[in-house]
Parts: sequence; C-alpha cells; structure tokens
Amino acid sequence: MDGALGTAFLAGAGLVAGVTGTAGGVTSLVAYPALLAVGVPPLAANVTSSVALVGSGASSALRAGPDVAGHGRALRRWLPWTIGLSLAGAVLLVSTPTGLFDRLVPFLVLAGAGVVLLQPVIAARRRARDRPLPPVAVGAAGAGVALYNGYFGAGAGILLVALISLTVEPVLHRANGLKNVVLVVSDLLPAVLFAVLGTVVWRAALPLGVGAVLGGLVGPSIARRLPEGLLRVLVGGCGVVLAGYLLVRG
Repeated sequence: MDGALGTAFLAGAGLVAGVTGTAGGVTSLVAYPALLAVGVPPLAANVTSSVALVGSGASSALRAGPDVAGHGRALRRWLPWTIGLSLAGAVLLVSTPTGLFDRLVPFLVLAGAGVVLLQPVIAARRRARDRPLPPVAVGAAGAGVALYNGYFGAGAGILLVALISLTVEPVLHRANGLKNVVLVVSDLLPAVLFAVLGTVVWRAALPLGVGAVLGGLVGPSIARRLPEGLLRVLVGGCGVVLAGYLLVRG
C-alpha cells in the first residue's frame, strides 16, 4: 500500500487508535497491525508506533483534567519511577534480543484484561476483608508495567488501568484518565531514544501521528459518556483481542 492511499489509511488508523486508546482500549491493537499492513517490518513497526502515538497521549492528557482532579499526590508518587523504568525498557528494546519476553506478552495482556473485567468483584472482596493490596506487590506490579511499557508497550495501558483501578481510582473512566497522563509522560523519553537510535519509519509515523492526535482529543469525551459497565467490557475486550492477536502472531 503506497502513496496517497497508504497515507490516508495510516491517518485513519491513527484516528481510530487515538479514540480507542484514550477511551480505554489499546492503541496498539489498531496502530501496530496497520503499520504491518503497509509493509513496515515488526521491530520498526513497534518503534514507529511508539513515536507516532505520543501525540495521541499528549492530546488525551490535555483533556484529562476532570479525571485526575484530586490525584496530584498519586501522580507525583507514580511518575518518577514510571518515567525511569519506561526509559530502561526502551534501552532494553534497542539493545537486547526480544524472544523470551515477547512470548510472555500475550499472557500479561490477558491477565490485565481479566483484572479490568473482574475489578468490581476483586474490589468488593478486598473491601470485605478490609485489607489493601500490599505495597510491595503494588510497587512490583507498577515497576513491571513501566518496564514493559518502554520495552514493547502493546497492552501497557490495559495493565496500568487495571493497577490504578485496584489501588488509586475505582471509577474506570477516571482511572483511564490517570493512565493517559502517566503513560504520555512516561513515553516521552523512550520516544526520543527511538527517534535517535531506533528504526522509525517517518513516512508512516507522520500520518499515523496526525490521526492519533485527533483521536486523542475525541477519546476522553467518549469515555466519560459511556456507561461504566460498557466501558469495562470494551477495555477488557480490547485486551483479550490484543492478547489473541499477539499469541497468534508469535
């Protein structure tokens, strides 16, 4: 797929990716296969998608004010280590083989989708026991998600929403808004690293990125209007589909 048709296809894919990602789904479910469809090799597609979708994250984060209100303390606690570990994951991606970790990715994404779908049940049982999640477990899970976000990223939003909904914000669209802010800040340094050292295909990244910015502006409004149960099914369903796609591709 070349020329104007390929450019239009990628811009449309970016728009859909931006909407699905910022409204609670996974941008990689759309953007990564779209890049493969126009002939971008797998590793280059991963790097190109990471750079192009920063715009989507930035535009959605700008719309996240109502969702992150009152969570300044949580953001100040989460952001430093998510930034550092996301950068460490990006360094691993450009300097090490990806075989073993890639085989684990579908199961990690599936686990995150399951937590999103079952979050009301998990939260109710936790309240019944009157016992919060152990800080060590929360820290280890958050560190793993941040490292994975920089390393590969497909489904990192699902995993982060799951963690936030269990620890900081049980209302899903607000947890999703927090996720949008945390991820865009954490993605900036990896994007710079990929742009300098990676194999970014700029002719594909630019139209994909433009579409993603527009999608990121629209997505948060959609998320706030969707019923909680429907949004939860959409987010979890996207994670299950992505896990299946990655498993088959692997």
